Amino acid sequence: MTRRAHLVTIVALVAACASLAGQGSSSPPAGQARGRGPQPPQSPRAIAPSDFTGYWVSVVTEDWRWRMVTPAKGDYDSVPLNAAGRREADGWDPQRDEANGEACRAYAAPAIMRVPGRIHVTWDNDAALRIEAEAGTQTRVFRFGAPAADRGQPAPTWQGESVASWELGGRAGMFGGPPPKPGGALRVVTSRIRPGYLRKNGVPFSANAVLTEYFNVLGPEDNGDLWLVVTTIVQDPQYLATRFFTSTHFKKLSDGSSWHPTACRAS
Repeated sequence: MTRRAHLVTIVALVAACASLAGQGSSSPPAGQARGRGPQPPQSPRAIAPSDFTGYWVSVVTEDWRWRMVTPAKGDYDSVPLNAAGRREADGWDPQRDEANGEACRAYAAPAIMRVPGRIHVTWDNDAALRIEAEAGTQTRVFRFGAPAADRGQPAPTWQGESVASWELGGRAGMFGGPPPKPGGALRVVTSRIRPGYLRKNGVPFSANAVLTEYFNVLGPEDNGDLWLVVTTIVQDPQYLATRFFTSTHFKKLSDGSSWHPTACRAS
């Protein structure tokens, strides 16, 4: 069986198990164990359907010319830029970015998962996941639930404000049945991102961009490998004619011995 076929089989099994787990009319209501009264809701960490923590390294099997080297100015093939986006990309000037203290424009949330290197995933607390990236020494925090009211409206940052949820799978919960259990995916929606680049050669996204990501852990394969697949969707009415999709793959490492953070570079 090929690796792709093996991964597809795993995804199908996860979806089937999630569906079966939520079925059955004899299940107690959500938050209530059999024979006991209502229980407090479990934390996002406690109900995590997969273990996303650990060190992971990106495996570049596609888009080599745009990820492994800095593309030439004006090379924005496969990105659905509109006319305004193309004009902005054609004006890319890395020396200007360096001088303005904006060398991290290509390391912002919509692009950081595409930059080759390692990431480190940990739980910041029971309701927040943290992702540290070697590239650009960037840190992302995914908070479950609505943003805290006391956070107000913080200024946009390279990694923005990320709200996470477990993606629900299967058909459980329909027609008055018990609520569905989490499937395998972590869904993250990020906004309030400081304007930056989708690619290192100045392909732009604006302050209006909204990033939606789906994180899935697949495996283990026959050799024990675990994979993290990140599907990214960028919506930006200012610079994109339609949504921009990418899929990025990471393989799990045994430890952090190869961890080597590097600073942002404009070119």
